[in-house]
Amino acid sequence: MKRNRLFRISVIMISIFLIAKLGLAEKDDARDLYKQIEIFSDAMTYVRSNYVEDIKDKDLVYGALKGMLASLDPYSQFMNPESFKEIQVETKGEFGGLGIEISLKDGLLTIISPLDGTPADRAGIKPNDRIVKIDDVTTKDITLIDAVRKLRGKPGSKVTITILRESESRIFDVDIIRAIIKVKSIKEASIIEDGIGYIRLVEFQERTPQDLRKALAKLKGLGMEAIILDLRNNPGGLLDVSVHVSDSFLKKDQTIVSTRGRNKDQEVVYRSRIDSDTSYPMIVMVNGGSASASEIVAGAIQDNKRGIILGTKSFGKGSVQTVIPLKDGSALRLTTAKYFTPSGRAIREEGIIPDVIVEYQEPIKINEKEQKAEEVFEKVDKENNGKKKEYDNQLLRAIDILKGIKVYKRLQSS
Repeated sequence: MKRNRLFRISVIMISIFLIAKLGLAEKDDARDLYKQIEIFSDAMTYVRSNYVEDIKDKDLVYGALKGMLASLDPYSQFMNPESFKEIQVETKGEFGGLGIEISLKDGLLTIISPLDGTPADRAGIKPNDRIVKIDDVTTKDITLIDAVRKLRGKPGSKVTITILRESESRIFDVDIIRAIIKVKSIKEASIIEDGIGYIRLVEFQERTPQDLRKALAKLKGLGMEAIILDLRNNPGGLLDVSVHVSDSFLKKDQTIVSTRGRNKDQEVVYRSRIDSDTSYPMIVMVNGGSASASEIVAGAIQDNKRGIILGTKSFGKGSVQTVIPLKDGSALRLTTAKYFTPSGRAIREEGIIPDVIVEYQEPIKINEKEQKAEEVFEKVDKENNGKKKEYDNQLLRAIDILKGIKVYKRLQSS
């Protein structure tokens, strides 16, 4: 009992110190916080004394912090030292796992998007698929950190995830073999036809701005007259990278994005710093797998009237997470601000609504006879044009719009 009393006194003393340190302006707020911490202290003391098994104080504190952060929003998390080390590989472009970006949406573990060319992508995983089980264990009430830990593993090992695909009203299992995930930020940069450049940007990484500048220089050297920036299924990445990417398409001093939080130092406006070439028409493609940094770029292009946004509504992850290391190697990942487009629209939950909405259509499967005929046409096409032209319906619409703009400009200048 003496040990418990000392524990309770310690918790209360720490609470008083925290209240003083916070310097709360209102006495009523301070009193209310003190009362709530007393309840927390009582609960901790009772658990230590009466739980069926002996439990470490550290485990109790970690559990409380985990629950506290998880109650705020899907992106705020408490990370123990092991988890904190894990997240530090996320922005390096190489890690072990399945190749998916995940989030908690409506209380369910949700796939933002599979990364191109990864095991998850090859297995047919789609944006907005819900993971209801991992290796036959339910994901109900799971945190993002725990989900990441369960999904990652040794390359070559298998994991079975149970998918709820609401668009098809079905639940099914998918077996995926883990692999080392190496993601190139730009998957493709080419002139696809009629002077139209195409850049497929799959993730925002530290090296993305340099890669993008090289890709644009290459395409301009090949006679680019218009461009399609494909951000479909791009889950985002670093804020400063999204600003640098937007820089490549805007005039100097145009607003790219702003952040707003409770504190003044969280109110920041990011503007373009270079005077880029904006003479050519532009289309940015997005879908439900376009999130975070992708939405910042799309919002900047849309609100500055630099180009047309085409596709379907983006994911809607418009918040800033700050990682705050703690003394024992653990950390808080706390939502401290929200993103707003140049016109002041909140990205969080709302997403980016395209100017031209085009639903993606799955390619129609053809029978064996038609397949043989298709192969003949493909062979002829390769011989005549050097490569097979195979575009999905959204990309075809983007190409048609840019061709129409070019024709209109010609008519205006004639």
